[in-house]
Amino acid sequence: MIKAIKRLSLCLCIAVLMLASCTSVPEHVTKVDELPKIYPDYTDVTVPVGIAPLNFNFATDDIDCMDVVVRGSKGGELHTNGRWADFDVDDWHQLTAQNKGGELTVTVCVEKDGNWTQYREFTIAVSAYSLDDWGLTYRRIKPGYEVGGDIGIYQRDIHSFEEHAILTETVVPGRCFNCHTANRTNPNRITLQMRGEGGGTLIQKDGKQIWVETKTDSTKAAGSYSYWHPQGDYVAMAVNSVHQSFFTGTRQRIEVYHKFSDVEVLDTRTNELILSPLLMTDDLEIFPAFSADGKWLYYSSSRPCRVPAEYEKVKCSLCRIAFDAEEGRFGEVVDTLLNGPSTDKSYVLARPSYDGRWLMYCVSSRGNFPVSQDDADLWLMDLKTGEHRELKEVNSQQCESFHNWSENSHWFVFSSKREDGMYTKLYLACIDDNGRVSKPFLLPQRNPRKFYTEMMDAYNCPDFTKTKVELDAHEAYRQVFDNKREKVKIK
Repeated sequence: MIKAIKRLSLCLCIAVLMLASCTSVPEHVTKVDELPKIYPDYTDVTVPVGIAPLNFNFATDDIDCMDVVVRGSKGGELHTNGRWADFDVDDWHQLTAQNKGGELTVTVCVEKDGNWTQYREFTIAVSAYSLDDWGLTYRRIKPGYEVGGDIGIYQRDIHSFEEHAILTETVVPGRCFNCHTANRTNPNRITLQMRGEGGGTLIQKDGKQIWVETKTDSTKAAGSYSYWHPQGDYVAMAVNSVHQSFFTGTRQRIEVYHKFSDVEVLDTRTNELILSPLLMTDDLEIFPAFSADGKWLYYSSSRPCRVPAEYEKVKCSLCRIAFDAEEGRFGEVVDTLLNGPSTDKSYVLARPSYDGRWLMYCVSSRGNFPVSQDDADLWLMDLKTGEHRELKEVNSQQCESFHNWSENSHWFVFSSKREDGMYTKLYLACIDDNGRVSKPFLLPQRNPRKFYTEMMDAYNCPDFTKTKVELDAHEAYRQVFDNKREKVKIK
C-alpha cells in the first residue's frame, strides 16, 4: 500500500514537472520568415462561426512547448500554451462569432532545447455564411474488407468534440450496414440499409422504425445507396450486387465493381416500389439523387462489361429522368448530362445542392465506386448555366469521394485519402454565391495528431444533420433479430 502511494506521488510529481516545463513564456524569441509546420494544416482555411476549435499540433514531436495567440480582425484574443494548441470551446465560439465576416490571425511560437522561435503569422477566415447544422453522420470502419472491428454509424457534434454512436456492430453482431441518409439533413426522415443474413432497410419517420424487405420477384436485389425525395415520402434506391477484386504487385489494392445495378423508388407511405424500364436496362444504373425541387432524379449509368476482367472499361455517364411526385411515376425520356464513354471518364455520386444551384459529383478515369479510385476528384456543375469545372481548390493527388451539402448549401463535407492514400478522413469547405470554394479543413479534434494517428477507422458516407439523430438501438436489435420485415409491393 505504501509503495503504491509513493508510486502515485512520484507520477503526480512527474506530471506537475511536465506541465510546468510546457507552460513557459516565450523569451528572447527568434523570428523566422516561414509558416509553422502544423497538423492539421489550418493555414488560410475558412471556417463557420461556432465550429469546434481548430486545435492543432506541431508537425514534429521534438519540441518542448508551443505558444499560440489568436487575434480577431474585429476584436478578441485567445492564448494557449502547451504541447499543442488546445483552445477552450466557449472562448473559440465567442471569438468566431465576434469576427464573423472577418479573420483570425494566428501567431505560433515554439520552444525547443530552451530556444524560442516565432513563425510567420497565418490567417483563418471566418465566413459570413453560417453553418447551423448540428453535426455530421458517418460510418466508421476498418479499411479491411470483411465484417468485423465494430462497424458503426456514428454522429459528431461539429460545434464540439462529442461523438455518439447511432448503431454499431456490437448492438447487431455480425451485420454490416451503411447507405444511411437523412432527408435534406432532417433526421426525422432517415434510412439505413443492412446487408447479409437478416438484412433489410430501416425507414425511420418521426421516431418510428420500420424494417422493410425491398427485394421482390420483380427486382434483382434489395435496395441500397438511398436518397430521399424532398417532400419526405419517397426514397430512391439502387438495386445491385457489390463485388471486390484485389491486386498484387501494383500500387492499387482493390477494385470494387457491380455486376448489375438498377434504380427504383420506394413510396414509404404504402411500401410500394415505383419502377421504370428506363432504369432497369442491361446498363448499370446507380447512385440516384433527387433534385432540390424533386422534379428530377439524377443517377449514373454505365454499359455492361465483363467485370472484373474488363474493369477499366467501366465508364459512367451522368443522367437524369423526370419524376412526378403527385402521380408517383417517372418520365419517359432520359437526359444524358455528361457522357462517360465519349469523354473517357466516369461520373458518379451526383449530389445537388438543396438551394437548386449546384450539382457536385465525382470524376475518375473508370469505375462506379470512386472511393477505390486514386484519381477520383470532385467537380461542380452550375445548374443555371450547365457549366462545370474541377474543384481544384479541394482536390488532392489522392482520392476525393463521397460528399454532401449543408442545409443552407453554403458548406459541404467530403471524404479524402489525401493524408496516406488509405484512410478516408472528413473535410469541410465553404462555397459562396458565385461558386468560389475555400480551402478545406480537416474535421477538428481535441488533440488531432493523437486522434488521427491512433484511430484505425476510415470515414464513410458523411452527411449533415440539422439536429441530433435519435435512434432506439434496442428496438433496432429486437427488430433485426426477430427477422420480421414488411414486404414491399410493385406499384
